[in-house]
Amino acid sequence: MISRSPHWGEDRVIYRAADGTLPTIAAAMTDMEQPDAFRRVAAGRAAFRTADLLALLTLLDRISALVEAEDA
Repeated sequence: MISRSPHWGEDRVIYRAADGTLPTIAAAMTDMEQPDAFRRVAAGRAAFRTADLLALLTLLDRISALVEAEDA
């Protein structure tokens, strides 16, 4: 790990990859952060958090609106 800081509105970890690049990954996707309450209660039975699914829905709605605007 090189550093940990907020990027793109979320806590991210910067690390050195085998090819020497410095990619980032959400800290929540690493073992560096304690699981949130939802993950503890779900105990691996749920693949996605509700908040993440709602954020995805919002993004898909925005993309759909852009596509429809281009088709008009």
